[in-house]
This record gives sequence, structure tokens and C-alpha cells, in this order.
Amino acid sequence: MFFRNSAAQTGYPAEDAFQIRGEQAYKRMQLRTLLGLGLLASLLVGAGAAGVLIGTSETSLGDLFRAIAGEQGPKSVILLGLRLPRVVMAFLVGAGLAVGGCICQAILKNPLASPFTLGVSSGAGFGAVVGIVFFRAAHHNAVALSAFVFSLISTLLILGVSRLKNAGTETLILGGVAVMFLFSSLTSFVQYTGTMEEVQDVVFWFFGSLSKAGWSHIWVSAFMVLGPMPFVYARAWDYNALMSGDETASTLGVSVERLRMEGILLSSLMTAGAICFVGVIGFVGLVAPHISRMLVGSDHRYLLPASALVGASLVTLADVISRIIWPPQVIPIGIMTSLLGVPFFFYLLVKKSRRFW
Repeated sequence: MFFRNSAAQTGYPAEDAFQIRGEQAYKRMQLRTLLGLGLLASLLVGAGAAGVLIGTSETSLGDLFRAIAGEQGPKSVILLGLRLPRVVMAFLVGAGLAVGGCICQAILKNPLASPFTLGVSSGAGFGAVVGIVFFRAAHHNAVALSAFVFSLISTLLILGVSRLKNAGTETLILGGVAVMFLFSSLTSFVQYTGTMEEVQDVVFWFFGSLSKAGWSHIWVSAFMVLGPMPFVYARAWDYNALMSGDETASTLGVSVERLRMEGILLSSLMTAGAICFVGVIGFVGLVAPHISRMLVGSDHRYLLPASALVGASLVTLADVISRIIWPPQVIPIGIMTSLLGVPFFFYLLVKKSRRFW
């Protein structure tokens, strides 16, 4: 009946009418997806504007334009010297964690996979603590380098687990949990041996904060977060194929093992770049891909940029809330993202009958 009605409405034979309707439905879906990405981009612009304009000191859009035009004064220092770097760093941190989480979920085909559950964040966190305690006096980039090195070590441990005979994605997740506990224990040991001042710095770092974000930090994080993104996006079709199963992906010409290794390495680099200067910011890598999947679907050509936009918006808005909820105190952003992320995590558990995965 459907084919006959289609043929009657279009004037084409039944098979051609079916193909035309399919193409029209695909175009409508693409249009809705692009509109969704446009809305997410608008949300990010709004979050960025709120991050620059909202704070304990009152500022306006006119103050921002005058500061951009070159006017000097206290407000220009607040807007361009303090808040703008904070917003740019929030963009990078959110995008890096969200895309890293999206990669982990794709290559492991597990909705609970993220840089945290794989232990990559714990490795990067331990590296950052080592950098703070032992190498920060040499150069602040030593913290970033140390975070990346230890995130790479944690990644190699996970890849070693993946080499075990008959190791599946569940084994990788369990191996990641073990790596997470290992580096958490090592972090506690380094804290135990540190001075009081060093321990305070480490504890403050683990809370997560954008307050010390500066342009020198931003350049390093931007290199580590934005550098891998073209390579990640070039693999969007391969991630789509992998979601259909390893055998299907192999049939389509995807090197599954190589794709997983590349994915974990790129995710490690982006995670280290995201957290090395601002501390542990949880739940973004887990939650942002799920929010994006609900909005634009599971096609990684759209899911990857959507995750970056959602993650950047979440971190920026969490930072704005952390500044205004208890003035003049600024609540560490790691606490805010966890407070916002935990209810959403429970929401996913309760609504598991609706399949967005």
C-alpha cells in the first residue's frame, strides 16, 4: 500500500518513489541535525558572553566593546585580562573532555566509557601532581608534560590489557578501573611525602579551578586539545562502522585494533591537555556525548562537533554558576560539574528504557 501510494503521489514507479522518499527523509534529518548544531553553537556563544560579562564586578556589553577597542581601565583588565582567558580555557577543557569521552564510548562501544573510567584522567592527574610537587619550579609547562607522559603510561597499561588473549571491551573497562585505583594510590603517596604548601596546591588542583588560567597555559592546552581534532574527525565514518560491530567494521575495511589504539592515544592527549592546568573536572567526558547523542543522533560526523559544543558550554556555564552562587567566594568548578553531572547520570539510569545509545 505504501509503495502504491508513493508511486501515485510522485508519479514515479514504486521503487523510484521509495528511493525519492528515502532521500527526502535523509535530507530532512540532515537539516534537523544542522539546526541542532546551530542551536548548540548559539548556546556556546551565549555561555561565552555570560562568562565574560557576569561576575562579582558589574560590567556591560558596552564595557566589553570599549575594552576590545583598546580603552584602558579597571574594567578592561577584568574583562580581557581575567575573564576572557577563563572562558577560552573553559571552552578548551569542555571540548577536550567531551570529545575524548565520545571517542572512548565509540571505540569501546560502552556508554559508561570516558577518560575517567579508563583511568586516563587518573594517570594525567598523577602526572600533574608529580609536576606540581617536583618540577613546577623549573617551568609551568613541566606540569602539562608530566600530565601527558603519565596519561600515556596509563594508556599503555590499558593497551597492554587489550593485548591479553580474548580481551574484550569489558576487560578494557575493568583494566581502566584498576589503573584508576593504581594512580589514585600513587597520588595519595606523593601527597603524603609533600610539604604542607605542596599538599595544599595539590588538593586545590584536584578541586578543579579556572582561576589561574592564563594565555601561556591556554596555548599549551590548545595545542594538545585542538591538534588531535582533525585526525579524530577524519575517523568519523570508521567510528560509525565500529558501532555496528567489529566484524562489520572489518568487512568495511576498518582496521579495528589500529582504530582503538589511535582512539585511546588521541583521547589521552586531549584529556591531558584539558586537565593539566585546571585540575580534575569530572562527568563532562561522560555526560556531554550522551546529551549530544540525544540532540543530533549517533552519526559521528555530527556527534563529535556536537559533543565539543556541549562540553564547552557545560564547563563555561558551570564556571559562571560557581562564581555567582556564593559571592565573593568562587566554588571550584570540579565540584560544580559533579553536582550537575550526578543528577544527569541518575536520569540516564532511570530512563534507560529510552535507547539513545
